[in-house]
Amino acid sequence: MLDKVGAFCQDKVIEEFEAKSRDAGKVQENTLWRILHENGQSEYLQKCGLGGRTDPESFRAYVPLVTHADLEPYIQRIVNGENKSALTEKPISTISLSSGTTQGRPKFLPFNDELVDNTMQIYRTEFPIKSGRALQFIYSSKQFKTEGGLLAGTATTNVYNTDQFKATMKDILSQSCSPDEVIFGADYKQSLYCHLLCGLIYFDEIRFISSTFAHGIVHAFRTFEQVWEELCEDIKEGVLSSRITIPSMRIAVSKILKPRPELAATIRRKCSSLNNWYGLVPQLWPNAKYIYGIMTGSMEPYLKKLRHYAGDLPLLCSDYGSSEGWIGANVNTRAPPEEAVFTVLPDIGYFEFIPLRRDVGSEETDLTAALAVYNEFEPVGLTEVKVGEEYEVVVTNFAGLYRYRLGDVVKIKSFYNSIPQLQFICRRSLLLTVNMDKNTEKDLQLAVERAAELLAKDMAEVVDFTSYVDMTSDPGHYVVFWEINQEASESTLQDCCCCMDRSFLDAGYISSRKSKTIGELELKILQRGTFHRILDHYLNLGSAVSQFKMPRCIGASNQAVLEILKNSVIKSYLSTAFG
Repeated sequence: MLDKVGAFCQDKVIEEFEAKSRDAGKVQENTLWRILHENGQSEYLQKCGLGGRTDPESFRAYVPLVTHADLEPYIQRIVNGENKSALTEKPISTISLSSGTTQGRPKFLPFNDELVDNTMQIYRTEFPIKSGRALQFIYSSKQFKTEGGLLAGTATTNVYNTDQFKATMKDILSQSCSPDEVIFGADYKQSLYCHLLCGLIYFDEIRFISSTFAHGIVHAFRTFEQVWEELCEDIKEGVLSSRITIPSMRIAVSKILKPRPELAATIRRKCSSLNNWYGLVPQLWPNAKYIYGIMTGSMEPYLKKLRHYAGDLPLLCSDYGSSEGWIGANVNTRAPPEEAVFTVLPDIGYFEFIPLRRDVGSEETDLTAALAVYNEFEPVGLTEVKVGEEYEVVVTNFAGLYRYRLGDVVKIKSFYNSIPQLQFICRRSLLLTVNMDKNTEKDLQLAVERAAELLAKDMAEVVDFTSYVDMTSDPGHYVVFWEINQEASESTLQDCCCCMDRSFLDAGYISSRKSKTIGELELKILQRGTFHRILDHYLNLGSAVSQFKMPRCIGASNQAVLEILKNSVIKSYLSTAFG
């Protein structure tokens, strides 16, 4: 089952996993006991009236299902230093920041050593090749002190700064080709340039290429298209570009940069011979075996471009987690990312699943999960889920989140012994709605993909996209923003606009468009580089490149990003799909 190869105590990891998988129900009971035993005297659990009980039945009876909004007052008091034990008995000393792309600002989440241990456990299921180096596009953003004196940073930054991370990477032979000074650099653009340079210096030792998200890899190679000649010059002369101004980064990279004119000439020849950069990765890194990162959900729109760069090199989808913690591991990496299935690790948290039944009406049985409106039922335990059914994930972890609704819809695909293997379907939250319509991130993605096929005749492609609902007009309507890599004809873009409008299959949307209670869909074409400016905006808010996910729908409260978008529009088109 564990299809991954590796170099450390792989047999031991497999043996431990096999033992847990045979009685996942008991492992879950023990995990919940540990969480409640360690935190039963926390303010939150005391208020719930749990009274020291640690069994699953009492836990479900006394502790309510919650969202982040419910726990935010407790978390804010921890951040302010008022009560660091509000959610856990052991005081929280570190805070994680979510990417901030959903609400326009990062969420604060409690972070502790147990979450680091869980992350290392996940990493140890990712058995890499036995020798060589990894070209890893990973970045650590700045940590800062909160008002209450707690250390705060993104989840990835908090992990990268631990001794456990460095020890684990060494243990599983996942050695980055870049020095720590690059990973922990204060300017991600300089770090990215140096990642690329180090990757070229160690070109024959690179065994795999990775980033936390697929977006990070695509962004890196789009940048490579712009700077490859400068990189060649650095390698030819053995002198680092003047664009690298951070002293520690310059010193660290300069130590491994020597004049290599022959290598520079080889890179130049290979880059010049590529057709629109197809197969870039195997050309420059001939010993690379795969490309690795999170490729599901909001990362799926980047797969087409990633495959373009990868040529025939396989894409391996990494594991399933969130800023709140990990859920499961992808132990069958040979499956294409679109079919990735995740095996829940029963000892990294206590998991419940809210059964979801689609309420789509008698004539709409063929709708996708993303289009469906769900009826909810009482949560069930990890081993009580049923194959073929859909659920929302509920997490209880060691850092003070109890019965926390993630908002992720998953489908149970199979069991491995007593552990369910699940497929990520979509985020449950609605993105686009004006009237009686309900369209999600997945629906938007499918509409954009279908319309983007029309760009092929003009040799153009969508670099990235987002949307928002314009309620200032009457009636309100959807606005979709595209950044494209080169010019396309007016007729093609008008066709794209109409195609997107027709591609939203939600019955409420179609009937509202026909009755004109939703206005014409609007396609706005943006200046090139607009999405880089949005990325910079989120980084300035404290997000990290490693953790960044482009928001697919911009809320009305997110005025800063809306201003960037509106000020970057160069063309607009209105759909005529419904007359």
